[in-house]
Amino acid sequence: MRGFAPPAADERTALTAYLAHQRRALRVTAYGLTDEQARTAASAGELTIGGLIKHAARCETFWTDLILQRQRGPQRKADESDAGEFRLGPGETLAEVLAAHAEAAERTDAVIAGIPDLGHAVPVPQDLPWFPAEVKEWSVRWVLLHLIEEIARHGGHADIIRESIDGATLYPLLATAEAWPDPWFQPWEPASPSGG
Repeated sequence: MRGFAPPAADERTALTAYLAHQRRALRVTAYGLTDEQARTAASAGELTIGGLIKHAARCETFWTDLILQRQRGPQRKADESDAGEFRLGPGETLAEVLAAHAEAAERTDAVIAGIPDLGHAVPVPQDLPWFPAEVKEWSVRWVLLHLIEEIARHGGHADIIRESIDGATLYPLLATAEAWPDPWFQPWEPASPSGG
């Protein structure tokens, strides 16, 4: 369904459809960008489109590992900055972070599909100060809602950055990226190179 999450008859389908929709909205902010543009911090902060997609992939990996009670690789310490997670490093490309994001999304979808009950308990890490000490567990349902919230928030950041880079906005980008037939507005087109 163009521009919307599809209708859903049950809770699991609705949650996973909205998660997929928010991922799509975040990813399309990178459509047509160069690596250099994906590194652009277009606001007073350091957020970049490439970095936001990289961060979203790491978030999904973290939360699916939490659901599975596994840990892959070292975790950020309480006193360690996460600033590098929000921008592309010198050796990173937009294509690489988009691939990592797609892989993380596939893994999340597979994990969720394999859990029969969205009420299944997910223990809250007690050694990380940004998690509430009084909460001992969340449900898989809560984790899905949190992922939707997290990706939607960063999708909004990416929308603002993208518009600052070249004026492109969500629906024209989606219409072009997904080849919508007969959109009710002008689909996005890359700016023509200036002469000279």
